[in-house]
Amino acid sequence: MEKMMKQMGIQSQNIEADEVIIRCADKEIIITNPSIQKVNMMGQNSFQISGETTERSIDEDTPKYTDDDIQMVMDQTNCEKSEAEDALKETEGDLAEAILILTKG
Repeated sequence: MEKMMKQMGIQSQNIEADEVIIRCADKEIIITNPSIQKVNMMGQNSFQISGETTERSIDEDTPKYTDDDIQMVMDQTNCEKSEAEDALKETEGDLAEAILILTKG
């Protein structure tokens, strides 16, 4: 089968991962313990993913940044946590832009 796929220009490889997250406009699909197969056919990559799936909705109020992002902004600008959070909210999680906003005053 592999020999036949190679003759047709199809290459495949397994990808090791702990989790796959698919972000949609209103939800996230989380696939745990995934089995991932990457298939390259004539320069076009496709992924086949199987595993245990769960879904969670995305709220508008859910931050688009992590605690590590907040800490990085605080470290780079010597600001308070609330200031870092406000800058990250304003920039929708863009670290560089948040740091620029806080350093410009």
